[in-house]
Amino acid sequence: MESEKKKMPKWAIAIIIIVIICAIAGIAGGGNSELSDNNSKENNNNQEIQTSETIKEEDNIPTEYKNALNQADTYANVMHMSKQGIYDQLISEYGGQFEADAAQYAIDNVQADWNANALATAKSYQETMSMSKSAIYDQLISEYGEQFTPEEAQYAIDNLD
Repeated sequence: MESEKKKMPKWAIAIIIIVIICAIAGIAGGGNSELSDNNSKENNNNQEIQTSETIKEEDNIPTEYKNALNQADTYANVMHMSKQGIYDQLISEYGGQFEADAAQYAIDNVQADWNANALATAKSYQETMSMSKSAIYDQLISEYGEQFTPEEAQYAIDNLD
């Protein structure tokens, strides 16, 4: 008997695409960033260097784990995803297709500011979709949305313009 495959809802795919586009637009428009955005980018660059150095230093880590960590780093520091969202993407048959232990290693070792990720995602919803703060909060914590913790989502809402 063929096992049932869990399919990602079309709206979730659309949201991921929107987040990717917003992330790319943010990178392309880096010259117009505010000082706080520049500081955030500097922190992200430092985190990427730290992650890369850590991977090189730990040659005994399986390649699959290193690859999962590299993907997690991109999801966290370019796409501003939540910890749970990254884990789900790493193990998804429509995503990284990593084994659970490799995905968990990546989550345990990725360097990210989860509050900053929630805020970046909230700003994206506010600017591109003109959502209310209440709707943004709900989307940030939804198990079918971004899957940030309530604390991370509240931080984002408290720091929106």
